[in-house]
Amino acid sequence: MPYQPLEEKYRRTRALLEQMQGSGCTVSIATKSDLILRDLELIRSFPNARVSWSVNTLDEQFQKDMDEAVSIERRLAAMEAFHDAGVRTTCFISPIFPGITDVPAIIRKAKSHCNLVWLENLNLRGGYKTVILDYIAEKYTGLAPLYEAVYKKGDRSYWAMLDEEMRRFTREEGLLYVRNDDSVKRPFEEPPIVVNYFFHEEIIPSAKKK
Repeated sequence: MPYQPLEEKYRRTRALLEQMQGSGCTVSIATKSDLILRDLELIRSFPNARVSWSVNTLDEQFQKDMDEAVSIERRLAAMEAFHDAGVRTTCFISPIFPGITDVPAIIRKAKSHCNLVWLENLNLRGGYKTVILDYIAEKYTGLAPLYEAVYKKGDRSYWAMLDEEMRRFTREEGLLYVRNDDSVKRPFEEPPIVVNYFFHEEIIPSAKKK
């Protein structure tokens, strides 16, 4: 029963939501599941509630290689259901795999049923770094030099290039594009804001300067 731990997690989440209901608390929930649909009516009772789903590919096979969560199709369907119910939703495109994650395609797919799009790059540390680099070498051989440059040589040019691509893309799509700041508020019915966190590690140094 591989989903038993997830079921337990959602039972606990619901219990917490029930205890907080009516308190005026604002809730923000991040998930890779559609079990949260069971709590839709409860969540929408909170003021300014927000639910985000991790979606970093439209390729279901790649998704299965990366995590054991529900399909991308089910995540997007859950996002749409919450958005249709008036709950603010976020499409969290993370982690972005260089050369694999098609960010524009995901945004086009999700933009009609989300209020916010977060973009975050793939960061590799510890043993996970070796696992991913070995996976790329085996499954995406042509991308191995790119991953070598980004994750072994510290080359940031891919993210700078993608940043510029996103600026052009969002301008063409009529979407607001910002970096490291999701504090901008827009009416619910407005198109989503796209927030780039490629350079999120720069937030702390810049904050120290102020």
